[in-house]
Amino acid sequence: MPDILTGYAALQPDKLAVIDDRADGDVLSWTYAQLEEHANRLANALAGLGAGAGDKVIWCGPNSLQVVAVLNATRKLGAVAVALNYRLTPEEAGYIVGHSDASIAYVDAEYAHLVAPLLGTLDSLRHVVVFGGEPPPGTLGEDVVAAAPADPPPDLADDDEGAGATMIYTSGTTGKPKGAVRRRTDMTTALALVTLIGYTSDDVYLTSGPLYHSGPSAFLGIALALGQTMVLQRRYDPEDWLRLVQTYRVSTTFSAPAPIRLVCALPAAVKARYDRSSMQRMIANAAPWSFALKQAYLADFPPESLWEVYGSTELGINCVLEPRDQLRKPGSCGRPAPGHEIVLLDDAGQPVTGTGPEHTGELFTRSSMTFSEYYKQPDSYAAGQHGDYHTVGDIAYRDDDGYYYICDRKSDMIISGGMNIYPAEIEAALEQHPAIFDVAVFGIPSEDWGEAVHATVVLAPGAALTEAEVTAFAREHLAGYKAPRSVTFTGELPRTGSGKILKRQLRAPFWAGRSRQVS
Repeated sequence: MPDILTGYAALQPDKLAVIDDRADGDVLSWTYAQLEEHANRLANALAGLGAGAGDKVIWCGPNSLQVVAVLNATRKLGAVAVALNYRLTPEEAGYIVGHSDASIAYVDAEYAHLVAPLLGTLDSLRHVVVFGGEPPPGTLGEDVVAAAPADPPPDLADDDEGAGATMIYTSGTTGKPKGAVRRRTDMTTALALVTLIGYTSDDVYLTSGPLYHSGPSAFLGIALALGQTMVLQRRYDPEDWLRLVQTYRVSTTFSAPAPIRLVCALPAAVKARYDRSSMQRMIANAAPWSFALKQAYLADFPPESLWEVYGSTELGINCVLEPRDQLRKPGSCGRPAPGHEIVLLDDAGQPVTGTGPEHTGELFTRSSMTFSEYYKQPDSYAAGQHGDYHTVGDIAYRDDDGYYYICDRKSDMIISGGMNIYPAEIEAALEQHPAIFDVAVFGIPSEDWGEAVHATVVLAPGAALTEAEVTAFAREHLAGYKAPRSVTFTGELPRTGSGKILKRQLRAPFWAGRSRQVS
């Protein structure tokens, strides 16, 4: 099977493929021919270290040329690219590296401390290759890549199902992340979505979030598949994002609500300094964009540029809300995406036939874009199946025109700033504090992030603890975005007769009077 990057390197060798333009004035770029060379060298270096089809390769670091290279290199080898969120604590990172059975890690020097200490402690991890700085003792540097051949590795067989596989870890309800594996799929569905949105090879794609997140990386994949120019932002800054839009005439991006809210909140005089007219396709996702945010965006950008998609790491893009419907269908996530079948099932597993908010059901979808497995967790995969339909536990209804509305979640998952956060993981960490007797964690409304993490804490008898101390303890054991943003204290948590915490009762006061109720 010929590799797509190799094809573009031959067809348009001098076209800019990827640009890393940093706010400090340092601009690095590769043409398609140069990206092909770097990806080939990296693929051959990884192969020389023992990586092959089906082997797991961890990659970790902020958006950079090297991150784009490793995504291409692993695809060329048929290896499984495993994204590691660089915002995790060493404890969290260690779990993912170990659970994934990765044999090689390719890591930005700034975050080598998350992986390098694992050498010699995990049976599977044999090599750590560090880029962008001095490699720590025991690890390999960029010289191992520079010395590798620039020729493409052998083409993969057409029937190699592992070719181009990726694995992204999402937090699990049991408190440990789950590795969602996505193998090569039928491209017909993806091409239909590309056609609907209207992408062209002349588009310029800007990352508006980290590439370890499934959304920005998936749309980077679309950009590569069409031979577009890709612009990277290593760390998000709203005014610098506008600078990149103007400098490179950016025409498309994918964004969670928080980054765009920061752009729209900039002073009018600041926004006026930058030309935003090139933006043609803004894909809103990762968390619901509020109606107010949509209005603010449309006041600052071309009105026909706003698209919204509903989906997940596991199930891909399930619904699309087109520009013409953004203000006409407030609260809707759109109609089924091309190639997707959607059914709402009640608690008895029967299809919901009525329409309107009083006829809700769990949303199940079927398409060729559904993920393949939760790595080493078949029970979790089976739990989300109904025949050949799959769900991530969202509750929805549809209106008479066939538009869907997400109104609740069956699980306790919190989506804050586009990140999936599961309370069980946070509760398990907080319960390690000797002063905490009992704790319940859930999402509460946040204008900035969609939802914010809140903890209701029961202290041990005679213990004393402040809100700041609870948050600080959480940050010692968890990534910062998982730490509670607010804390309340109570003498007892409400429970059912079987002992389950009544989180809906705890959440109710925070969500009272809101049309959107999130579990």
